Amino acid sequence: MTYDKNKISDVIKKSHRRSESYGIEKERVKPKKILKGKQISNNIKNNRELLKIAAPFVKKLYEILTGSGFFVILTDKEGCILNIIGDKEILEAAKKMDMKIGAYMDEKSIGTNAMGTAISENMPIQISAKEHFINAYHKWTCSAAPIHNEEGEIIGTLNLTGKSYQVHPHTLGLVVAAVNSIENGLKNRIINNKLIEAYNYMNTMMDAISFGILAVSKDGIIKNLNKTACKMLKIKEEESINKNVNTILDNWNHILKRCYSREAYQDEDITIKIADKKERYSQSLYPIENEDGELIGIVITIKEIQRVYNLVNKYAGMNARYTFQDLIGKENEIKRIIQFSKTVALSPSTILIQGESGTGKEVLAQSIHNYSQRKNGPFVAINCGAIPKNLIESELFGYEEGTFTGAKRGGRPGKFELANGGTLFLDEIGEMPLDMQVNLLRVLQERCITRIGGNKYIPIDVRIIAATNKDLKKEIEKRTFRSDLYYRISVIPICIPPLRDRREDIKLLLEHFLKVKSSKLGKNIPEITEEIYAKIFSYNWPGNVRELENFVENLINLDGRTSFNIQNENKYDSYKIINESIQKTYVCSLNELERKAIEACIKEEKGNISKAAKILGISRNTLYMKMRKYNIKSKDN
Repeated sequence: MTYDKNKISDVIKKSHRRSESYGIEKERVKPKKILKGKQISNNIKNNRELLKIAAPFVKKLYEILTGSGFFVILTDKEGCILNIIGDKEILEAAKKMDMKIGAYMDEKSIGTNAMGTAISENMPIQISAKEHFINAYHKWTCSAAPIHNEEGEIIGTLNLTGKSYQVHPHTLGLVVAAVNSIENGLKNRIINNKLIEAYNYMNTMMDAISFGILAVSKDGIIKNLNKTACKMLKIKEEESINKNVNTILDNWNHILKRCYSREAYQDEDITIKIADKKERYSQSLYPIENEDGELIGIVITIKEIQRVYNLVNKYAGMNARYTFQDLIGKENEIKRIIQFSKTVALSPSTILIQGESGTGKEVLAQSIHNYSQRKNGPFVAINCGAIPKNLIESELFGYEEGTFTGAKRGGRPGKFELANGGTLFLDEIGEMPLDMQVNLLRVLQERCITRIGGNKYIPIDVRIIAATNKDLKKEIEKRTFRSDLYYRISVIPICIPPLRDRREDIKLLLEHFLKVKSSKLGKNIPEITEEIYAKIFSYNWPGNVRELENFVENLINLDGRTSFNIQNENKYDSYKIINESIQKTYVCSLNELERKAIEACIKEEKGNISKAAKILGISRNTLYMKMRKYNIKSKDN
């Protein structure tokens, strides 16, 4: 930019008028405003981003002009000098005029000059000799250009100052070129920061995911992977990046073929060899394409198959909710069963629970599971008597895709796979078909299964608890149950007594169910008549605990009345009073009612304890215990 000595441009004129209005004296030598001490360090700190980006360009500019008598100044958006660099002689001259770091070079501080006017007019400008407002600067020629951020806001200036006789339009061009480079550097840095931020977000998200993720180029080179993948595959990230995925996945060629053919690949079972041991995983593929639809890479997700099954079990309700605290009873036999079950819960051996329907076999099975070392694993139950014979095999062992019409895409795991690491509860095992008994026996012996239609052996780690209401030894005699399977599943047999042999527990169970069911139904515990109480305690409960539970729910729904028929038909039904006239006098406490019932039965059977116990529906030992409790004596005593 050149100027006629006798003619000052409109820009310079306006700047001179502003300088006069600011009260700048023409005889001034030094800037009005100069920062000191900590103010300087704080200002440099506030402009560290500009300093960092501009530093290499300032250095390069000085290298070009070394020995030329010019010095380079970088200011902030207000014209405060952030950096000054140049030949020693010229810097000494500038220093005498306080042109140093911290000095303000804006028009309010020093009048018309290239840096201040470039900020005021937001344009590159060259000011030489008398174009400066103050006389002391007439010896200089200055070329400055404002530096803008991404939003177009001024964040600083770059200036070249030399002796006035050195004025040349190329000097301003040099400054503008340097400023353009600085602004591009700022934009690139912002873009780079955004890319780094996005990369960090992506990596954090990937590492937060509970399954393994690998990003692989179409050439099989690993570009990225998350921490879960490293942990699952027992590899280190730094050793795996830019390595061929073939070293980890031996099915890479199959993966690539599927992606090129655009075949769906979601949650398919694969086997990966890790440290000389084969592990099963669920794998999905997500092709990466460029804008022309060409394959450039693949994202591979790998999930531990057991984690998938645990998730299925969680949302399918395949977990155990009962514990030993849910087993209500104070009869010695129940206490013995609970203590025995706690002991065997710690064993991996197979358990066979026997008992009538409704006695709580599954409650006991779940309690054993929750007390065992497998409590964090799945509890999968299957009723062998409720599944059609033609479906029970697929339910237990699963099937591969295409095994039969209607088979689920990708196949389906069976209950054994779903229960891996936990417990499989085979309820009503006495109903299992003979041909399935053979398959089950083989699984129990070999500890692995093969899906229907498949040929892969799948290892399983499952604790079996079986249950039945049948006498399996009689079923063996009838040839409906295999003796070898019986001995395999009855390593630890447990027999739950029927409720009629647990008379002491009826009261406890009644109170428990009244409380639980009333809370569930949102109703108050109803008043129960003496007549219904008498029937409750004299009834045999052939449906056992389940029947009592349903009876209580019926009772609460009908506010203390009941539509259940709890009248015994057997002449030896418990607590039945022979003498009707005596029965009318039994308006008393339950304990007193029990005592009188025992006395009446012993009297009726003329002291024969065995017959009296049969009438009462309890064992002889229980009867003797109750006689001691109520201080009742027979003729034999």
